[in-house]
Amino acid sequence: MTNIPETGRSPRVQIRLVVIQVLVISLLGTLGGRLWYLQIREGDQYAKEATGNHVQQVVQPAVRGSILDARGVPLADNETRLVVSASRTDLLKMEDDGKAVLTKLAGVLGMKPEDVMMKVRLCDAETPQPCWNGSPYQPIPITDEATPRQALQIRERAEDFPGITAEPQALRRYPSPGKANTAQVLGYLSPVTDEEIQQAQDTDSPYLRSDMVGRSGLERQYDQQLRGKAGVTRYEVDKLGRVLGEAQSDPAEPGANLVTSIDSRVQRIAEYELNEAMKEARKQNDHNTGRNYEADSGAVVVMEAKTGRVVAMASNPTYDPNAWVGGISAKDYAELTGKKSNYPLLNRAIQGLSAPGSIFKVIPTAAAIKAGYSFEGPYNCSSSYSIGGQVFKNFESQNHGPISLGRALEVSCDTVFYALSHEEWKRDGGNKPKKNPEDWFYKVAHQFGLGEETGIDLPNEVTGRVPDRQWKADYWKANKDAWCKYGKKDGSYAEKIAYENCLEGNRLRAGDSVNYSIGQGDTLVTPIQMATIYAAISNGGTLYDPTVGKAVVSPDGKTVTEIRPKSHGKLPTSKKTLKQIDEALEGVATRGTAAWRFGGWPQDKIPMHAKTGTAEVYGKQTTSWFATYTKDYAIVMTISQGGTGSGASGPAVRNIYNALYGVSEDGGIDNKKALLPTPQKTLPKVRTDGTITSPKIVKDFAKELRPTPSPDGEATTPQGDDPADPQQAGTTPSPENTNRDTRRRRRRGGGPRPGRGGPAGRTPRPRAARPERTAS
Repeated sequence: MTNIPETGRSPRVQIRLVVIQVLVISLLGTLGGRLWYLQIREGDQYAKEATGNHVQQVVQPAVRGSILDARGVPLADNETRLVVSASRTDLLKMEDDGKAVLTKLAGVLGMKPEDVMMKVRLCDAETPQPCWNGSPYQPIPITDEATPRQALQIRERAEDFPGITAEPQALRRYPSPGKANTAQVLGYLSPVTDEEIQQAQDTDSPYLRSDMVGRSGLERQYDQQLRGKAGVTRYEVDKLGRVLGEAQSDPAEPGANLVTSIDSRVQRIAEYELNEAMKEARKQNDHNTGRNYEADSGAVVVMEAKTGRVVAMASNPTYDPNAWVGGISAKDYAELTGKKSNYPLLNRAIQGLSAPGSIFKVIPTAAAIKAGYSFEGPYNCSSSYSIGGQVFKNFESQNHGPISLGRALEVSCDTVFYALSHEEWKRDGGNKPKKNPEDWFYKVAHQFGLGEETGIDLPNEVTGRVPDRQWKADYWKANKDAWCKYGKKDGSYAEKIAYENCLEGNRLRAGDSVNYSIGQGDTLVTPIQMATIYAAISNGGTLYDPTVGKAVVSPDGKTVTEIRPKSHGKLPTSKKTLKQIDEALEGVATRGTAAWRFGGWPQDKIPMHAKTGTAEVYGKQTTSWFATYTKDYAIVMTISQGGTGSGASGPAVRNIYNALYGVSEDGGIDNKKALLPTPQKTLPKVRTDGTITSPKIVKDFAKELRPTPSPDGEATTPQGDDPADPQQAGTTPSPENTNRDTRRRRRRGGGPRPGRGGPAGRTPRPRAARPERTAS
């Protein structure tokens, strides 16, 4: 027996060797699989990324397309300015986050250091303007008004201003040709945000961090067409960043030009006349409140009747869109968004809501015919109409006797519409409505296009409101708890209203229908909606989508895409009824409530049609409405807290027509002075290089064409919605300067006016008990 161990492998050793072999094979297999994945399956992708490590990109912003008026006059274009910008990324690498550099920069630019520092901070929920709402990796503009000397100083002393650049850049410009501001229609630009970049990255029109995007108006609506495509040049560089050569270059593609239907001359006239009307209204005393009218806001729309194209659209108060170019200051931002300035960023032509008053009466007129009533009547235009213990007074308590619906429109007889709406309410079951009530007065309003958007090519249009049974139920459900908590049976007037609404706010009451029939109560409309309706009456019944854009022209001028008029429906009336309404509205201008404003108008050559309206708003002064049309145009103007329709808005609308047709005060027509006697049909001429020809505007047409008040003061006729004698309105002196509500109260002895809403025997409901939803 020997002590020498056996040669060979024991079972334990063999097991260990097998385990080691399996591990080695597994590791080799994993390594091989990973190499296959990296080099074969994903090889192209990683090769591309590796190449990118020595490729740097330089972005060349695209030149934004211009916005032009109907004749080719630029409303928005571009100009080259010296822009000083700061790189937030570079500043944050410094020990003091760049404060020393920014302070030194402020001294060169003549700015306050705190103002410069506020411009480079990022916007968030807790950071007020001014701040940067674009990408934090994009150079942030400090000023676009640097002088050549300031820019040279910054560039020559680059070591003193790390992260600061001073370069010429193409910036947006809003030239206001002929003083035509057009701010709310055009909109403004601001930097793209990271969120917008993410949302658009997989679309046909992705954003770059250097992009400026439209935030409102046409700049937003047509942003994709106007923006163009930025150019990108890629350079090969070594590890030290030195350029070795150009790898690839994609040239910038400028944006297309947008031709609009706006005529800058008419736009200026509309803006000027609206502003002058508001200034004049503030001089007039409101006998309801004992103070002058506030006339705090207003809007006017001039529309082609046969196409729906917008020739002019003005909103007041307004602002200068150039304030946004290069970054807005804290002072300007506060003025544009503060309550004190009454929110000038709002386009009140499409966003301003108010009860329409009597210009609404064309709708219940059409509804009455649909419900089976005769246009000729006769209907009793009494001085008042009673529902139980509630008495509703007619205008100035006038009694016109038996009249037709046409004559009711001419003299704006409230009691005719009170009776018709009350009768229809009773037909539908009254306080116990039928299972499927006809609701003609509400149904026809929807068919006229109210309660929904008109489809205008501007963002953020509001729908308005038709207060039908469904709306009543929904509104009551949303507000019941608050009404029940606040309301008291024997409390104040507002508490009594809340108490009634708590109990039966979901019911369509008799007072609601009576109020609604004359455009009051909870009814809300916008000027663009009423302009669309009156244009449809003019053109034979077609409801067009209002449009501002007329054509998109490619940068080289070779492609012109016309934006053609589109219809969204027809008025729900027969040709006969429409003709009867048309004749009645002509009567309003010749012998009715608007006749005193159209004295001397060449009616035989340019037939004028009109409807006046004075809407009562709870807690505010009356809102002025004036709706008109000819065969070519429809013009609607409204002034919040401005007084009566014909009194406050009438002269301004007349002056706009005078400018359009070249009509003098004595009724003569001078075609040489007419700005646009017929709508512009052709597009501006495009040159072979893609530029568009345009006439120069160097005058302020508004002041030149506006009539000068005569020495005896006749040009400032006192306000009022109805002439003293409608049959001789063109020559008879107008009534004293008061509004409808004041005159109505005086005839009853000066006592407080009872509300027109609410069922018989109940506390009267104010016409618009929610002032936050009235005219802006």
